[in-house]
Amino acid sequence: MTMIHTAEAPFVDPPRLVAPLHLRWEAAEESYVLLHPNGPIRLNASAGAILARCDGTLPERTIVAQLEEQFDARDIADEVHGFLLTAHEEGWIV
Repeated sequence: MTMIHTAEAPFVDPPRLVAPLHLRWEAAEESYVLLHPNGPIRLNASAGAILARCDGTLPERTIVAQLEEQFDARDIADEVHGFLLTAHEEGWIV
């Protein structure tokens, strides 16, 4: 586990959801919902795909590689990193 202590990445790599948050797939809506004590947060497809990989086992670079393969996308590292920063600021990941 790598602690990242810069302004660019204040979270732990590999990132993981903060307890007691849970991610749940809602088949009826075909989307992920982040179960939060203040109420559920419905996520868009990309946010759900990123947070689904934040289990504390996959480093950020692996998350990016998997997403690039899954979505046939390239050069998304900055966008993924930006979302991880936002998720950390929201208190969703460490």
